[in-house]
Amino acid sequence: MRILIVEDDPLMQLGLEQALSEYPDFEIIGQAEDGYAGVQKALELKPDLIVMDIGLPRLDGIAATKQIKEKSPNIHVVMLTSHTSQTEVVAALSSGADAYCIKGASLERLLAAIEAAKDGATYLDPQIARLVLDNLKPPSPEVNQNISLLSERELEVLKLIVEGKSNNEIAEHLYLSTNTIKTHVRGIMNKLAVDDRVQAAVIALRSGLV
Repeated sequence: MRILIVEDDPLMQLGLEQALSEYPDFEIIGQAEDGYAGVQKALELKPDLIVMDIGLPRLDGIAATKQIKEKSPNIHVVMLTSHTSQTEVVAALSSGADAYCIKGASLERLLAAIEAAKDGATYLDPQIARLVLDNLKPPSPEVNQNISLLSERELEVLKLIVEGKSNNEIAEHLYLSTNTIKTHVRGIMNKLAVDDRVQAAVIALRSGLV
């Protein structure tokens, strides 16, 4: 996986490069210290994934992500930031970010976020999941009724989605094939009338399912 790091703190940038370079599956192909440079390098280098800070000079990470996703939607973006306000979290997800990880969290969480993004899943740091919930209205009776439509297996899958697990991880956990899990995920989203995994996870949390 070819990774671009967009981070204005030199020490943080160096730490990320050293930590991720330890993994043979990762190749750090470049760094940028502001949002404009991040967009330029993303479109020039075409990385598989970008680790993006939010509080960047010249152009913030949210605006940079939106520009990158509009021109190259296949590039995955993992937000790694100390920003945890509701407004920034929701704005980041709306910009097209695939994952949201908090600075200072364990390296394992960042790796989980990267793996989830690579698999097409959406990863939310547990702290962020609660902030997203606080920004949303309680579920309507119709939503609760939709939850009741889920099969026992779909409920198991939904709970693992809430934990931020990718399709591959869910498949391993439940001893099922990845294709079977993808089918269950599609069924969950159809029954809950949502467009993505984050919305499904939010409904699960709001409904007290998890």
